Amino acid sequence: MTKRVLMPILISLLALVSVSWLEAQQSGTVKGVCKDVNGKPIAGAQVEWLNTENGRKYELKTNNKGEYFSLGIVPGKYKVTLSSSGQELYHFGGVNVTLDETELDFDLKKEQAATAQQAGITAEELKARQEAQEKATKENLNVKSLNDKLALAKQEADSGDFNAAAATVSEATQMDPNRDLLWAKLGDYEESAAAKSTDAGEKSKDYGEAVTDYQKAVDLKQKALDAEPSKKSPDEIKKLASYYNNLGQAQAKAGKTDDAVKSYTQAAQVDPAGAAQYYFNTGAVLTNAGKVDDAIAAFDKSIAADPNRAEAYYWKGVNLIGKATLKGDKMVAPDGTAQAFNKYLELQPNGQFAEPAKQMLASIGANVETQYGKKKPAK
Repeated sequence: MTKRVLMPILISLLALVSVSWLEAQQSGTVKGVCKDVNGKPIAGAQVEWLNTENGRKYELKTNNKGEYFSLGIVPGKYKVTLSSSGQELYHFGGVNVTLDETELDFDLKKEQAATAQQAGITAEELKARQEAQEKATKENLNVKSLNDKLALAKQEADSGDFNAAAATVSEATQMDPNRDLLWAKLGDYEESAAAKSTDAGEKSKDYGEAVTDYQKAVDLKQKALDAEPSKKSPDEIKKLASYYNNLGQAQAKAGKTDDAVKSYTQAAQVDPAGAAQYYFNTGAVLTNAGKVDDAIAAFDKSIAADPNRAEAYYWKGVNLIGKATLKGDKMVAPDGTAQAFNKYLELQPNGQFAEPAKQMLASIGANVETQYGKKKPAK
């Protein structure tokens, strides 16, 4: 009785084993190695096997040695595509997968040479293209590394740690010292660190370093534009002018007034469209330095570049009042003083300096004139 029961069970198990073995034999194995144009392994790449007969897709990934491997690939005709970072590098069509092992390597240097030969490209031309491609790849990796540094520096600066931000960007300049943007950013963080510092020695040191690094940014940008005049677009010119402007600002804070005036003047010459701002900055530096006549001349240049720049009229008036004299108990201001303050009030009747402007007018016994031509007695 026992034998009769066991026999059907054994027959059933053997049938299952037989079916399972037959199914296993219905798939094949694929493997290969992927190398770039320099013969180096392509790690982390995607190798897609697409069955062109039924649309079934197998997505494989290369290891650190550029190798890939997979079991269970159903036999058929396949299109095999190698991709990295979402971009196709090469593909083969009509690859036949059988029940045996199928080996398919990607050697981009070899494939590129074959493609070039078919297209009638000489070995020298191919070498030049490969070198250009290699250079482009290195440049892309370099740019990514530098952008990572800039992103980290921004996080540090946003948290208020400008010294750490400056140190991070300084590392970037050591990686690639030929990028004007890096030196300009370094100057920005050094200047911000100086403004925040309470130690006079550290403050002076940071401003001095900012001056040095802004100058490097200016020199690199000017050199690049001189080398390729075709790149002198409005945006690039404006960027150079902004470097001069920031250099002037750092020089002024470092106590180098004459150098600051030269830098602001250079910015105005490079970018005439922004001259009103650059000459205004010149006037502000000269005002702080007590150089009244030079400051008035700078504000006149700012007004000439933009007749509607209200603050330029106000600060011109302030410097003119600084030249006022006393006749008895009456203050006599130079010609143009009242006009400067009234022009400010015309442009900015409720502006930041509206009340001080009215007080200045009152101090010299002048009337306040509105933009409507009406006169109000001075207080």
